[in-house]
Amino acid sequence: MSSLQYFVASSLDGFIATSDDDLAWLLQFDGFEGGRESYETFMADVGCIVMGGETYAWLMEHEPGNWPYPDTPSWVFTHHEHSAPRGADITFIRGDVREFMDDFAAEAAGKNIWLVGGGELAAQFADAGLLDEIIVSIIPVVLGSGKPVLPIKTGPTRPLELVASKTMGRGIVELRYRLGLNLPG
Repeated sequence: MSSLQYFVASSLDGFIATSDDDLAWLLQFDGFEGGRESYETFMADVGCIVMGGETYAWLMEHEPGNWPYPDTPSWVFTHHEHSAPRGADITFIRGDVREFMDDFAAEAAGKNIWLVGGGELAAQFADAGLLDEIIVSIIPVVLGSGKPVLPIKTGPTRPLELVASKTMGRGIVELRYRLGLNLPG
């Protein structure tokens, strides 16, 4: 059975990007010890990718014409018209996140569903009780403000279950939390 996993990096103070979507603070850590292995292990179990339109637009702006997930079916929630790079298996959708869960699970074919970036979209899945795991790499940088990891509307949550933690290079810590089906406390 597929699990919906939010695999994301966060500043120490809980932000995934600055207010203007700058990721320079994170990109300075590219290639850190253990990072590539963690990502590859995670991706081996991913059968479908789901992301928001802002994340998609950021990827297209910073990697024009280069789709980083060519072998994985991807779904993009958006209110804008986009085109997909050549060879990319991307479906553009709009609507309530609950409407598409069966499609994501079918596409994942028994593997996991990766919710890529976009705290707002991740919060919609969490608020609907659909998010199974949060895997967050805490980056040793303090931003002071920005876009939160998970700006849920139904909080506070019950305590999440820590199922794994790993210290990686350059002071990065990866934490894996399992969520209950009902988030509100």
